[in-house]
Amino acid sequence: LPEILQSTSFLTANGSLYIACFCILRRILGKFYFWTPGFGAALPASYVAILIERKSRRGLLTIYMANLATETLFRMGVARGAITPLRHGEVLLFCITAALFMFFFRNIIALYFPFPSRFIVGKEEIPTHSFSPEVTFSKIDRKIKHREEVSRRMNIIALTKKLVDQVCKHGPRHRCCKHYEDNCISYCIKGFIRMFSVGYLIQCCLRIPSAFRHLFTKPSRLLSLFYNKENFQLGAFLGSFVSIYKGTSCFLRWVRNLDDELHALIAGSLAGISMMFYKSTTISMYLASKLVETMYFKGIEAGKVPYFPHADSIIYAISTAICFQAAVMEVQTLRPSYWKFLLRLTKGRFAVMNRRVLDVFGTEASKNFKNFIPKLDPRYTSVPPELPIELS
Repeated sequence: LPEILQSTSFLTANGSLYIACFCILRRILGKFYFWTPGFGAALPASYVAILIERKSRRGLLTIYMANLATETLFRMGVARGAITPLRHGEVLLFCITAALFMFFFRNIIALYFPFPSRFIVGKEEIPTHSFSPEVTFSKIDRKIKHREEVSRRMNIIALTKKLVDQVCKHGPRHRCCKHYEDNCISYCIKGFIRMFSVGYLIQCCLRIPSAFRHLFTKPSRLLSLFYNKENFQLGAFLGSFVSIYKGTSCFLRWVRNLDDELHALIAGSLAGISMMFYKSTTISMYLASKLVETMYFKGIEAGKVPYFPHADSIIYAISTAICFQAAVMEVQTLRPSYWKFLLRLTKGRFAVMNRRVLDVFGTEASKNFKNFIPKLDPRYTSVPPELPIELS
């Protein structure tokens, strides 16, 4: 309960102080400038608010907002013609990030970010993975004998298992490969099936709340819970990432006749192409920002880079201020999911600003609000307000 109250106080302070700073800056400066409604008001409000939040959550919030602010700045640059967007740029970024993360994983570097390499790729790809051939192959023999006893019933399941065992046992496997119970082909296929199932189930679980809301009104929508395009896309993304990484690693071991840590760079970059099945700027940006954070903390440990106290609070405040600047001046450059979050948090009040008066700054502030004119009291306006447009 105290943690919930603390996080609630953080959100409350962030919103309330933003409104207060908004009015204070207007009173002190006498008028609005380009930076005051968004960045200027949100910067001090966000810095004070993050100090209220728990220290254990500040790092996660900072990474999320820095990721969001970077994407927002990129969209601002594209809108102004200063940046030319690269086709499949999120896929390229993911390829680079995955290559570096996999290289760190192979070098057994203690990452601050718990990138689930061991779960996704498997411990077989760790070069120092402890292994005893005698123990391993004795376990395999016991498994085979047990399966032969069970398969005497010769049903379909037993036949399938026996076939898989024969393929795994007699297929090609390089001496440097550490997947001792499987050959290289079945090793890649099993990895694909396992992670495809994980991705499919994750996407199904995410769709359960929305599906059950229509349980009695539209029961047919429950079928979309299992037969949905996004379910298969996430499964194909995770499954192909694992299979490409494992397949490339095995191929390089066969070609070079050794197990080199540099293989992880090549295999990771090629596995990143799997994002073509499930393109996500959010995933690419988040992993890239976590990679930068990881390298920064490793640099601090090695004494290569200085440590800045309260850096997370400062980065959070600046990042949030950039996002609020976009939310006021150019909503079209803000990530849609974050804009919806602001609307839910303020019960739609963030959308009822008089953005027509902000168009003078040249950011097309009212682009998504063409039909909205607020009802203003003439007693408190310096210019006679326009009449609201009645929507049919």
